[in-house]
Amino acid sequence: MDRLQKVLAEAGVASRRKCEELITAGRVEVNDKVVTTLGVKVDPSQDFIKVDGKPIRRQSKVYVIFNKPKGVITSAQDPEGRKTVTEFFKNIKQRIYPIGRLDYDTEGLLLLTNDGEFAHLLTHPKHHVPRTYLATVKGVPHGSLLDKLKNGIELEDGMTAPAEVEYQDVRPENNEAVVKITIYEGRNRQVRRMFDAIHHPVIKLKRIQFGPLQLSGIPRGKFRHLTPQEVNELRQEALKAGESKSHKIQKGE
Repeated sequence: MDRLQKVLAEAGVASRRKCEELITAGRVEVNDKVVTTLGVKVDPSQDFIKVDGKPIRRQSKVYVIFNKPKGVITSAQDPEGRKTVTEFFKNIKQRIYPIGRLDYDTEGLLLLTNDGEFAHLLTHPKHHVPRTYLATVKGVPHGSLLDKLKNGIELEDGMTAPAEVEYQDVRPENNEAVVKITIYEGRNRQVRRMFDAIHHPVIKLKRIQFGPLQLSGIPRGKFRHLTPQEVNELRQEALKAGESKSHKIQKGE
């Protein structure tokens, strides 16, 4: 027996959080009865489950790494008619969705899956899976400014966690620099807001690494399926980060 939202997520309906919203909205039926309570347990091999009147079926798990181009929406659809990431996966029969987001103007590594539990594990705040970016910024930030990013900087939604920051290139002729930055949070537009806070706005932003996964070898707009080993490494990275944070909390750090 598994929780209903977990079964829905594993069937590729949506992320676990979205599945919880579907349940509380009265859009899910179990054995022809509407269920609105979270935590209800079901047996997917015995119980008949429907979402919006349509039966769900367990799908084979799909895990994809994608090199997202700039100018593409990280969403299944866009009311403004802009291109979405799902348009690149029309040959995959399962419904997959992004793990986290990349801004419209940000390119690079994006993970997609139909495994709701896996997506939840990688995006839960307690796990802090590292994400690495190359940021081309206006001007050349002074070393003391980069130290602010390393130590944590105050944003409108609170202090950021410490980051790893280093120069990659300095282009005085263009009055810009390329900075490699690794963050351990997934706040909205976080990297851009961090550089705005030190008055060196981002001109171009590309995510090149997520946990142990690197983008190298995947052309812009292309994808490949993850190997079972890569999926396991991502799981272990998330679990390790969660255990480390829990240990620090217990020690009062």
